[in-house]
Amino acid sequence: MRKIVSSVIATLVLSTSLSAASDYYASVNGEKITKDDLAVILRNKNVDIDLLPKDRKDKIIQQAIKKKLFTFEALKSGVENEKEFKDALNKIKKDLALEIWMQQQFKAVQVSDKEAKDYFNKNKSTFKEPAILEARHILLKTEADAKKAIAKLNKAKNKKDEFIKLAKEMSTGPTATKGGYLGKFPENRMVPEFSKAAKELKAGEYSKSPVKTQFGYHVIYLESKTASKPLTFDKVESRIKQYLLQSKFKDRMDSISKKLKNEAKIVIK
Repeated sequence: MRKIVSSVIATLVLSTSLSAASDYYASVNGEKITKDDLAVILRNKNVDIDLLPKDRKDKIIQQAIKKKLFTFEALKSGVENEKEFKDALNKIKKDLALEIWMQQQFKAVQVSDKEAKDYFNKNKSTFKEPAILEARHILLKTEADAKKAIAKLNKAKNKKDEFIKLAKEMSTGPTATKGGYLGKFPENRMVPEFSKAAKELKAGEYSKSPVKTQFGYHVIYLESKTASKPLTFDKVESRIKQYLLQSKFKDRMDSISKKLKNEAKIVIK
């Protein structure tokens, strides 16, 4: 019963949000099958029916025809007079009322440009592009092997050339053939242990002790680092407004809930 009610509510909400369609694709006993009817079958009001392949479109129309036929038959059977139908209809009315009321409450919440800008100004430190790292690594199975690689790097005159050579010879990772090159990536994209170690390096430096992660033991060489920089308001405005909308909506509903609880007689067994 719950699944049936949920399905009907979803259909009603979708169909009531669609605009009335003047064109139609078929009729059953004089009742037209419109674009809205087909959108309900698809459960997606944004799909342009006319852009679908003909066989897909025809299949949807046939489904809509079958639905109309079954609906006529269900109504003719007198099912509306049965207790199960009346109980379900009452449940649908309540759930649909709640659904639409909640939508109305959300629409009543507004966030002004000033509110968004004020929030941005108070929280500028949180709106930053992360630093970009460019790195290589040598991935090894044991800590002892990683220490051997570091010892060889310590003795090398040209650290980068030696690192690339060792990566090709010793690394067990997929980047071995590229001299361990990982490319450029945001500083926190890698697993935490790797990111932490890489961020602590300066360009041209390598990790002086093995870095353990779930993949094994790494020796990291940092090629370059682009510093983190602040984001401008226009880059984060929509994100801020969405966050503030959600926050204000929650506060609104919490306030309504508190008021209603104080006014209601609630008994919990």
